[in-house]
Amino acid sequence: MIYRLYYWPGIQGRGEFVRLALEEAGAAYVDVGRDEAEGGLEAVQALLDAPGAVHPPFAPPVLVNGKLVVAQVAAILQYLGPRLGLVACDANAALWTHQLQLTIADVVAEAHDTHHPLDVGDWYCNQKEEAVRRARVFREKRMPRYLGWFESVLERNPTGAAHLVGARLSYADLSLFQLVEGLRYAFPNAMDALGRDIPKVLELAGRIGERRNMAAYLASPRRQPFNEDGIFRHYPELDA
Repeated sequence: MIYRLYYWPGIQGRGEFVRLALEEAGAAYVDVGRDEAEGGLEAVQALLDAPGAVHPPFAPPVLVNGKLVVAQVAAILQYLGPRLGLVACDANAALWTHQLQLTIADVVAEAHDTHHPLDVGDWYCNQKEEAVRRARVFREKRMPRYLGWFESVLERNPTGAAHLVGARLSYADLSLFQLVEGLRYAFPNAMDALGRDIPKVLELAGRIGERRNMAAYLASPRRQPFNEDGIFRHYPELDA
């Protein structure tokens, strides 16, 4: 079965968390929004606007597998995890992995809101003053709290392994890698300052990037660069 991923073209966005799982597992998939032969942006919009959908997705990313249509990053990864070998068979461990993914989603939302604190539909330049204030709180309080918590999760792993859950790689590890990469792009100064407090988080992210499938993906044109249209945006004034 070839998975079909529907997401906006031109940005990594939330779709990247799903791409990383598919790429690490070597799964066959079509990135519909980026493939004009598959309909590109129009196909993504058509899926969202389909009048006959019983369970219409609110927004991308959306994964389609046969007749199954599932949206929301955490839900997609919860579905893909056992099929791609990226989650433990143990029910408690699988639930813990899902909780970690939901927490990552919280950080991602707060990172996005640093540059759009008032109105997600308005231009950044129209809310820059508020963004500077929001970003300062995120850098000084929220980032250390979130990443420090993930550091403690790694420290408390009862297996002693350098993974978030148990002794093997999970989709939560891949998503933490993407979070670290995004924060490094958006807030390089803040991440440099925080680095000494989260050595296990950074070590895990480094190992993820060196895995065979991940390294191949990161070096390929399939990995779109970060830019100022996505979730993680680098505005120097927000990383003072």
